[in-house]
Parts: sequence; C-alpha cells; structure tokens
Amino acid sequence: MLTVKRMKQADRAYVMPRVKSFYQSDAVTHAVPEKILQRSFEQAVSDNPLIEGCMLYRDDKHAGYAYLTHMYATEAGSCVMIEELFIEPELRGQGLGHAFFDWLFSAYPDTARFRLEVTPENSRAAALYKRMGFEPLTYCQMIRE
Repeated sequence: MLTVKRMKQADRAYVMPRVKSFYQSDAVTHAVPEKILQRSFEQAVSDNPLIEGCMLYRDDKHAGYAYLTHMYATEAGSCVMIEELFIEPELRGQGLGHAFFDWLFSAYPDTARFRLEVTPENSRAAALYKRMGFEPLTYCQMIRE
C-alpha cells in the first residue's frame, strides 16, 4: 500500500541523492546545476504555494518522492504539474506509480488538468502515464531562461 506525506526538511538526506539519480536518468535530457536542485528542495519544503514535495512510502518504508507544482491555465483552469516522480528502482513495476496517480487524482478532485513531461527514452514511464489517461500534446513547448 502506498502512503503519501508532505515532504519536510528532515527528508533532505533521503531526497537529494534520489533527485541527483533522477537527473542522471533517461527521465531528463539535460543537466541541471546542483544549486537549482537544492533550491527546488528548499522551496518544496517551504510554505511556497506553487510547489509541493511529496514523500512516498510503502509499508512505512521510503518508496520515492514527487514534486508537484500548481498553476492556472486559461484554456483549462487549475492545473497540477507532476514535475518529478521518482520510485525506488527495486520497487518499480509493483503498482506504486499507479497508486501514486490514484492518490493524486483523489487528493486534487477539483483540478481541471494534470500535466507532466516525459522523454521518449523513458518508455516505461510513458506507458504508465498513458494507462493513467495522459495523452501527448501536439505542440512544441518553448522556454526562455
């Protein structure tokens, strides 16, 4: 059974090595500076209403973490973006990803849109997302940093 709890400062020792692992996996296509990874953690455990850190547990043992961001899209309404979802490698394929999305959809029943990004190389995650009802967007997203 999966339990999701709010991330706290005390979770840093668990979370940060997994964040680094996430950013060295096929889930990400570019390097992100350490200071940005640290900043994201700090914001996720703060009172910032735009980002939320979630700790995932199975049978009271660490199973992973997630970062969620909250925004409003004019064409949809309130949105939750799944920024990062990390499940311990040895626990993958055991239904925890599915359980996380079940929790997410029930925790945010008034959310108009759930959004995430996935690389083509991360086919296993993409298959899960498709099973959970996510569909690809057909337009190119652009950024300026």
